[in-house]
Amino acid sequence: MKFDTPATTNPIDRLAVVGKPTPRIDGPLKTTGTAPYAYERHDAVPDAAYGYIVGSAIAKGRISAMDLADAKAAPGVLAVVTAETAGTLGKGRMNTATLLGGPEIEHYHQAIALVVAESFEQARAAAALVRVTYDRTDGAFDLAKAKDGATKPEGGKSDSDVGDFAGAFAAAPVTLDATYTTPDQTHAMMEPHATVAAWDGDRLTVWLSNQMIAWTTGDLARTLKMPKEKVRLISPFVGGGFGGKLFLRADTVLAALGARAAGRPVKVTLQRPLIANNTTHRPATIQRIRIGAERDGTITAIAHESWSGNLSGGDPETAVDQTKLLYAGANRLTALRLARLDLPEGNAMRAPGEAPGLMALEIAMDEMAEKLGLDPVEFRIRNDTQVDPAQPDRPFSQRQLVECLRQGADRFGWAKRNPQPGKSRDGHWLTGLGVAAAFRNNLLTKSAARVRLDKQGRVTVETDMTDIGTGSYTIIAQTAAEMMGVELDRVTVRLGDSSFPASAGSGGQWGANNSTAGVYAACVKLREAVAGKLGFNSADAVFADGEVRAGNRSIPLAQAAGDDGLAAEDGIEYGDLDKRYQQSTFGAHFVEVGVDAATAEVRVRRMLAVCAAGRILNPLSARSQVIGAMTMGVGAALMEELAVDRRAGFFVNHDLAGYEVPVHADIPHQEVIFLDETDPISSPMKAKGVGELGLCGVGAAIANAVYNATGVRVRDYPVTLDKLLDRMPEVG
Repeated sequence: MKFDTPATTNPIDRLAVVGKPTPRIDGPLKTTGTAPYAYERHDAVPDAAYGYIVGSAIAKGRISAMDLADAKAAPGVLAVVTAETAGTLGKGRMNTATLLGGPEIEHYHQAIALVVAESFEQARAAAALVRVTYDRTDGAFDLAKAKDGATKPEGGKSDSDVGDFAGAFAAAPVTLDATYTTPDQTHAMMEPHATVAAWDGDRLTVWLSNQMIAWTTGDLARTLKMPKEKVRLISPFVGGGFGGKLFLRADTVLAALGARAAGRPVKVTLQRPLIANNTTHRPATIQRIRIGAERDGTITAIAHESWSGNLSGGDPETAVDQTKLLYAGANRLTALRLARLDLPEGNAMRAPGEAPGLMALEIAMDEMAEKLGLDPVEFRIRNDTQVDPAQPDRPFSQRQLVECLRQGADRFGWAKRNPQPGKSRDGHWLTGLGVAAAFRNNLLTKSAARVRLDKQGRVTVETDMTDIGTGSYTIIAQTAAEMMGVELDRVTVRLGDSSFPASAGSGGQWGANNSTAGVYAACVKLREAVAGKLGFNSADAVFADGEVRAGNRSIPLAQAAGDDGLAAEDGIEYGDLDKRYQQSTFGAHFVEVGVDAATAEVRVRRMLAVCAAGRILNPLSARSQVIGAMTMGVGAALMEELAVDRRAGFFVNHDLAGYEVPVHADIPHQEVIFLDETDPISSPMKAKGVGELGLCGVGAAIANAVYNATGVRVRDYPVTLDKLLDRMPEVG
């Protein structure tokens, strides 16, 4: 189905099932421990051997010798795989670093060997016997030092320059020029990267934890230099990803190689200490923001420049993207610069670009509001735009940022905020309120599905879409139930298998809108087949209550299936609506914090997110997505930081003991409001993404609240007490 004109009234608009707060249909499997995750596929591959990965002990250099004799002779060992024994491997299109290193080493903990044994303990013990001699070379591990040598990235990540920024900034009566930093961060998902691999002749099946099945199938085939048609990936349940499982990783490649070498199925998990250094992470940034405005608060000039680092061939963190679109201003400049660093690969982590970018931009907006003597909410409202500021003839498909800010301010009690920092007390706590705008683009990508109807009137949906804890099973079932006119419990959803039609996958908050649109397209085709078989005009047929109706005729849906059933397959493809209209999602975050007047300990007290993101397909799971993102924002603001050893080139706190994330005690009352919105420009579902919008801006809202509480402006995340303590107000 080609979607190239705005959606009109369609079967989804009935909202009999779609749009209703619906418990996740996969919930009982997960809460009873029966959902089959990758490392636990004992049902699929009994008697699997175990692989244990050896990671490089240096960040840059070369392996000069590798002694495997003791490891091979250890009890239970079946095989040892290295780059030398694995044969010539290719490289996936989505991979920056080589997934099996040697002899060249590109980053610390790069996988250099896999030991396969009868048990996990035997594999681990034997891996400790692998003796590696390295020739270490100097590397670049410090973004601040590498900043001056950073260059314009290749591959279309170009600068933007609209109007005369320099002239307008110089002429502006009120200006801000400030630099902000965000640290390296890791995904810290609960389920580690894990794979079980089994060969059947020259055909390979892998059970893995992965967000993007089609991407990874292709890249695994390229890496192993085999036909894509002979590779099958199965990933029905994913225990969290946040972007860290978008791409092929070392566990999958090495499980396949280990299974081939051992001649039996092999399971491999990346042990937790390897995940931070062996996979991907959110890169650190240095961001300079300049804003010039008239005294009435009208922005006349805005510039955002960002520096980040990556391995050779990697991409920058696109932290300036939201600044191109969020606020008005005739004179605009954005620029990205990329430094070559020998740290592990930097890549997508929940809301890449906008999450760290808004952590800087939305503090700058607060600083500018203070210079102007304006309320921070009012300053943002005054600079709203309903068109792309760089292309004024290109309107937003929907943009309710002002409504988000106003409704949020009213709900949160913003009018009671003391605009003078450090003046509100609650016992020994200094209290403050902060706000930030939320922004994330709505991305469109084609997605397909297969829908079957059987003689019992049951509907089965098959698509390689994944559920990473986001509720994909449920919204896909809701879509099929709505389209075919059946109860939700009459729909079966099968996900995460490369033998199914290729979907959008889970990433970039594009999964929900695009995957359900693909199911919509397949259901349209199935409705046509049903109507044709029953002698109805498909345009007139109504599917409801398990029946098909037209005129004065009503026939059970099951009757159309017959003994053999009916099936249809189709997908959604998009025209140029995203070129003619800017499609984005918007929101506003409000936060109250308390800061201990003596110790500078920061405690978040309450949080509110107001979101405008098209039709909300399932308010229950959407709320869960947003409060999870808000929680992630607390971590980014107050605690999350991969500490870089700038001598040896690795992340020191590479486990869940040293890398701090929020726990229940850190999270207070959270409220989420979804504005009533549909976006017919986006898709037949009239929906957009929301799972990453809930993160965008949270960190800045917290930092702004800390400033309002203490009068101390911290521009370097995370906002830890050591950055506040020596500048705190005198304790009265």
